Amino acid sequence: MNLMEYQGKELFRRAGIPVPRSQHVTTADEAASFVGGNPGNWVVKAQVLMGGRGKAGKIKFAKNAEEARTVAAEIMATPMPPNRQNPKGEPINSLLVEETLSVSKEAYAAIAIDRTTKKPVLMVSAFGGMDIEEVAEKHPESIAKAFVETAAGFWPHIGRELAFKANLDPGYRKALPGILAGLYELFFRYGAKLVEINPLVLTEDGRVIAADSKVELDDDALYKNPEFKQWQTALPLDEDETLATKAGLGIRNFRRFDGNVGTMANGAGLAMGTMDAVKNAGGSFANFLDVGGGANAERVRNCYELVMNHTDAKVFFINIFGGITRCDEVAKGIVEALNTTKSRKVPLVIRLTGTNEEQGRRILADAGMTPVETMDDGAAEAVKLAGV
Repeated sequence: MNLMEYQGKELFRRAGIPVPRSQHVTTADEAASFVGGNPGNWVVKAQVLMGGRGKAGKIKFAKNAEEARTVAAEIMATPMPPNRQNPKGEPINSLLVEETLSVSKEAYAAIAIDRTTKKPVLMVSAFGGMDIEEVAEKHPESIAKAFVETAAGFWPHIGRELAFKANLDPGYRKALPGILAGLYELFFRYGAKLVEINPLVLTEDGRVIAADSKVELDDDALYKNPEFKQWQTALPLDEDETLATKAGLGIRNFRRFDGNVGTMANGAGLAMGTMDAVKNAGGSFANFLDVGGGANAERVRNCYELVMNHTDAKVFFINIFGGITRCDEVAKGIVEALNTTKSRKVPLVIRLTGTNEEQGRRILADAGMTPVETMDDGAAEAVKLAGV
């Protein structure tokens, strides 16, 4: 679940990370009312899950209520234009009215999980206000990193060391440890995958403020914070994302394509590998579907119906690795799901490997289903049954 800027900054406030004074509004009149009651210089920013707002004319300045009303109406009049993040563009349903900052310097700060070390990594760079991918490509040496031992947690000296390693302006050095401590707390408290401040602004009067926010939460951790369900309703979900949430999946766990081999796997990497296997076998996949960490009967049935009701799949290839998820439990779920679904029936190809795989295959065989042993075998069989 990706958060909009105003939502991310609300979490920043809770974690003690300084943010500009602001107000979230949904109409031009609300923007005018807020600015009218709070004289000063303000910036009106479209709230979307896309970058490039400035270039698209979706960030404008206002000094009084009438200007705020005018620029807010202009911003909301047309959607964000398409770009590589969203080829369809995105409607603008709300705005963030925020105090204008007198910027002296811009930096970058973030926390994510490093898959190689399996540790949280804090990243700091003096190249703020730029795409981090561009910074990594052109100035890789400018990104200072610290891999945090979770048993010890974050300590202020880590922040001080990163400020020097990244060659930040001296004005950042006092504030940075506290800001990184807030990022670390937020990351674990809310189950985030990525928390990013770009830019982290040093103002001309010496304040260090998070001028933007990018927060990606792990969908499997949303149950810990029920309030995020309400936040989710404000996000601009497309049709596939809406279908995924209705099926009890994460918003990015399902995506439709034009093929006729339906797929389901547990884990995004395995799901993409399954699609590749179908393609390599000469077939075409109908969807991407990551069932997530659990594959009980209800979830399997929901996933089966999701694919059957919304794609042109002629066969359904289920590819499960039993690590945390036990293969025998998955097999029971598959059998029960297929016995209770009211959706159209298509041939099943099922590959189970890992914990209790033999028991799982026995359950499937007893139910009249024929499991396969490898992903490539399963893909070849699915493509054959689809009539390709």
